[in-house]
Amino acid sequence: MNHNFAIDLRSARRKAGLTQEDCGHLLGGSRSAIKQLEAGSRLPTLTEICTLSLIFGRSFESLFGDLMAHCRRELFEKLTNLPEPEAPHAATFNRKHTLDALARRLATESSAEYDT
Repeated sequence: MNHNFAIDLRSARRKAGLTQEDCGHLLGGSRSAIKQLEAGSRLPTLTEICTLSLIFGRSFESLFGDLMAHCRRELFEKLTNLPEPEAPHAATFNRKHTLDALARRLATESSAEYDT
């Protein structure tokens, strides 16, 4: 998961003609921060994710597709094992609707992911 992001980041940076130092500066950090991200030794912070998306003019999902797929799989697994509340009450009125909608979205997004 992290390996593909590192390759995509390096490729996007080079295609844009930017150095690691340029990207580090734009991220508000240093060259070593980009070096770590490109080496896959750490995941970016949310602020770095947003900034990288802006720098390269790419959507979050295009930069982090593997991470999103991993999160979808984990969330789907957790959804199938979600325990029922002990005593339903007013606060859980929309629970079934919300969980059904989530399951449909995950199924739709997963099937679209395999079609590409």
